[in-house]
Order: sequence, then C-alpha cells, then structure tokens
Amino acid sequence: MEPFKEILVGLDTSALDETLLKYAAYITDNSSAERVTFVNMIRNLNIPTEVKKEFPHLIESALDERKKLIKDSIDTHFKPTKKVKTKILVKKGQAPMLLEEAKKSNADLIIIGQKKTLDGTGVTTLRLARRADCNLLIVPENVSPKADRILVPVDFSKHAKLALEQTIDFVVKTGSNSEIVCQNVYAVPAGYHYTGKSFDEFAEIMKKNAQSNFEKFIKKIDKRDANLKDVYSLDTNDNLASDIYDLADEINPDFIVIGAKGRTAAAALFLGSLAEKMVNEKMSHPLLVVRFKGKNAGVFETLREF
Repeated sequence: MEPFKEILVGLDTSALDETLLKYAAYITDNSSAERVTFVNMIRNLNIPTEVKKEFPHLIESALDERKKLIKDSIDTHFKPTKKVKTKILVKKGQAPMLLEEAKKSNADLIIIGQKKTLDGTGVTTLRLARRADCNLLIVPENVSPKADRILVPVDFSKHAKLALEQTIDFVVKTGSNSEIVCQNVYAVPAGYHYTGKSFDEFAEIMKKNAQSNFEKFIKKIDKRDANLKDVYSLDTNDNLASDIYDLADEINPDFIVIGAKGRTAAAALFLGSLAEKMVNEKMSHPLLVVRFKGKNAGVFETLREF
C-alpha cells in the first residue's frame, strides 16, 4: 500500500477550483498527506521583446497577481482539519507541465478537474491520465466530497488488487462504513455455440467462473471488516468502460477506483475513441486511477497506434 503523502492539485482559477480544493481537503484528512502543492500554469505570457523592455515587470506582476488569486481561493475553500504543509506554484507554461512539477515534488497523487459546462475541454485531463506515473484523481463538476459508496472494477489482476487495497485503506481512514462495490465484467466468448449451449446458458457458466475467481481473489485481500459487495456485469458490447459507467449510473458511487495497467480490458477506460468520449462527456463521478508509483502506463503512449 502506497500512502498519499505528497499531493499535487492543478488549479486554473475557474469555478471548478472550489470543488478541487474541497476534495483536496477531504483527501488530506483521510490519508497520510504531509504536503499539498497547488499548481497553476499561465499560458498567455508571450510578450514581445519590445514590450518587455518598456514594461520590465509585467510578467512578474502577472505571476504575483495570479498567485494572490490562487491563495485567496485556497484560504477560502481548502480547510482540512489536520495540519499539512502547503505550497503554491504559479508558472508560465501549459497544463501538461503539471507532470513535471509532480515529479519534482515526488507526488503520490495528482488531483485535477474535468469540465462539462465550464470553459475548457477534457484534452488536458486525458493527456495527464496517459502520462502520469502516480495516482490521479479526476473530479468532475457539481460533486461533493464523500465516500458512502465506492465502485471498484476488478479483473483479479495485481492492479485490481492495488485498487481495492487502496480503497479499503481509504475507507478505514475515514472511519465510515462505506460500501465498496466490486464489479467484475464477464463476457461470453465467441464460438460458444459450438458447445451446444445457448448464449444465456454460457453466460451463466461465465458468471459462475467469475464468482469463483472473485472468491480466490478476495482471500488475498486484507478486508479489515470493510463492507464489500460483489457485482457481476455481462458485457454485451465489448466495451468495459460503458459497463462500468452503466453500473455507476445505477448505484451512483461517490468514487470510481480503477487500477491502471497495460493494454488489457481493465485499462480500456482510457483506450479507444469511445472511452475517451465517455471521459469527456459522460463523466459524472470522481475517478481515481491508481498505479504502482513510478510505473507510468507506457501503453497510454500506444494510443497513437489506434
């Protein structure tokens, strides 16, 4: 289990910052957080040389003004109940440079926002999701920090084990009786009809196999009296992401926690145009992408192949 000791929060001075700061405080209170770094990148500072000569302090003044704006927002909305070190970084550059700051601060968790109606797009979020080498919490608009119910898709891999263990650890730290819904998505293999079984009959076989595998999987987990519930979803459209979000729409979890890994079904949330579209347009629940620290998903770079 890797604790969230170093947290980095990406802010952009939009209305979404309030939500991100409240989540940062919530995570701080319910983790091993020791320091929170707030980062804001200013893009529009390409000032002509002649203008710089005439106004030599223009860039410095712009950075100072933005830093004060960020600090005021932090003072208003970031109110953890425990003491942590804080740092504010305002720099020239593009949002993806957030990753450089995350590496410099040895961040365990990056918190960023995902917009729907506010100005901005999901492009930056997707880039960060592909390239981050630490845990990443993506927070959409119009949500409030709580953890009454958490959805954890599991495929019985070591990455799913990490996701579930971190979820249990988080729930234990909150001191609540949160429900952790473990979702396994199973599918009927092509060629099933050669067995003489109907689709429904073979689906039942696959479900029982999934239930058996879950029993083996959960024995390797220190449950610590966590309130776990296993759910099995039949995949009928060969798209894991839609199955996850269908269940999320049904049970309305406060978080979805998924283990990032290679080019497999459980990584499908960020692979393929349909999945990316869902992240852009349908994301309505905070999504925590967990990975073994320092193991950035190199497969995300292989998106160029698709």
